[in-house]
Amino acid sequence: MDYRIEKDTIGKVNVSSKALWGAQTQRSINNFKIGQSGSMPIEIIYGFAYLKKAAAYTNHKLGVLDIKKRDLISKVCDEILQGKHDNQFPLVIWQTGSGTQSNMNINEVISNRGHILQGNKLGDENDKLLTPNDDVNMSQSSNDTFPTAMHIAIYKKLVEHTIPSLEDFKETLVNKSSDFKNIIKIGRTHLMDATPITLGQEFSGYSSQVEHGLDSLKHSLIHLSELALGATAVGTGINTPKGYAILSTEFITKFTGIDFISAKNKFESIAAHDALVESHGALKLIANSLNKIANDIRMMASGPRSGIGEISIPANEPGSSIMPGKVNPTQCEAISMVCAQVIGNDVSVTIGGMQGHYELNVYKPLMAANVIESATLISDSVNSFNTNCVKGIEPNTKRIEELVNNSLMLVTALNSKIGYYKSAEIANLAHKNGTTLKEATLKLGYASSEEFDKWVNVKNMIGRNN
Repeated sequence: MDYRIEKDTIGKVNVSSKALWGAQTQRSINNFKIGQSGSMPIEIIYGFAYLKKAAAYTNHKLGVLDIKKRDLISKVCDEILQGKHDNQFPLVIWQTGSGTQSNMNINEVISNRGHILQGNKLGDENDKLLTPNDDVNMSQSSNDTFPTAMHIAIYKKLVEHTIPSLEDFKETLVNKSSDFKNIIKIGRTHLMDATPITLGQEFSGYSSQVEHGLDSLKHSLIHLSELALGATAVGTGINTPKGYAILSTEFITKFTGIDFISAKNKFESIAAHDALVESHGALKLIANSLNKIANDIRMMASGPRSGIGEISIPANEPGSSIMPGKVNPTQCEAISMVCAQVIGNDVSVTIGGMQGHYELNVYKPLMAANVIESATLISDSVNSFNTNCVKGIEPNTKRIEELVNNSLMLVTALNSKIGYYKSAEIANLAHKNGTTLKEATLKLGYASSEEFDKWVNVKNMIGRNN
C-alpha cells in the first residue's frame, strides 16, 4: 500500500496516500479493531460538519479566525454534508468514550481536504493553511463537540424520519378505525372470549397508543434541543471567546433549520446525557406499543381456515419453502423483531447514561449509536408495516359474525336482567350440552324467546365509543 508519513504529538504514523485523515485517525484504526469498520453512524459525522462550520463562522465573527480559514472550513463541511467524503470516516463506535478520535477524524479530514482545495498535495506540509487542532478545533473540545454532534444527529433523525413515519402510521390506524366502526366482533381478554366490541374500537386503541408515544417522543425534543458547544473540556468554556456558546448555537440553528438552544447548564450537557435516555425511553415506549399492535394483527389474521381469521392481511410473498400456498404475517414478525432490538438498545442507553463520572460521561458513542439505530429501525419498520400490511387489512365479516354468534360471553347482557348467577348457569349449560345460549335460557325458563332476542343484542353491547 502506498502511504505517506503523518505526525502527531506521539510521533510519526503511516497513513494511506489516498486517505484524507491524519495520524490520530490512523492510530484509532490501528488500536481499535473492534467490530465492523466504520460503525460510527454517518449521522454523527454530519452533525460534526454542521458544528465545525458553525464554530468557524463564530470564531471569525468574534475575531479569532480569519475569513479565508472560515470559508475553507465551511466549504469542506458542505462537501461532507453532501456525502462526498463518507468513506473518509472509518472509525468504530468502540473507541474512547468521549468520541475524541471521531472529533479528530473530522478535524483532520477538513484540514487535509482544505489543503487539497488550495492546490496542494497530501503529505506536503508547506503552506498548509488549516491545522486540525488550532484551526478546525478552535474554541472546542471533544467533550463538547461529540455531545453537540449527537444531539444534532438524533434530533434530525427523529423529526425528519421517525416522527413523520409514526404520524403516517397513526393516520392509517385512525382511518381503519373509522372504516371498521360498524363491524361488531367478539372481544377477548386473557386470550379468552369476552363481550363484543367493534373492530373500529379495537383499532382506535392502537391509534391512541401511537399518539401517546408520539407525544412522549416530541416532548423529549425539548431537552434534546440543548447543545453543549461552548462547554469545552469540563463545562467552564475555557479557551472560548466571550459569547461563543450562544453565537455558535445560533449558527447551527441557521445551518440546520432547527431551533437549537445553548445548553442551560454546560456541566450537565457533557457530564450527563439524560436527554438521550429520555428520548430513547420514548422510543422504547413506542416499541412496546408497536409490538402489541403487531401481535394483535398477527393473531386476528391467523388461519386462514383453522385459526381466528377475523381479518385478512396482504399476501406479499410465499410463506413456506415446503408448504405450498402458505402466506405468513411477515411484516408483523419483522416489526416485532425491531421492537425487541429497540428494547435491548434501551438497556445499553440506560447503562451508558449512568456512566457520568464527575465532569464527563464516557459512554457517548455507545449511547448515540444505539439511539440512532433505534430511531432508524422504528422509522423504517413502521413505514414497511404501514405500507405492506396495515393499509391492506380487510375484515372477514363472515368469520367475525360466526365467532360473535358462537360466543358464550354474550350471556353477560343478561346480568342486569336475571342476575349473574342465573346467567352463569345458562352459559355453563350451553357449554356442557353444546347448545346456544338461547336454547339454554329457554330450557331453564329464565327468559322468553322475545326477551332473549331483545336483551342479547350485540348492537347494544358495544358501548357508546364506537
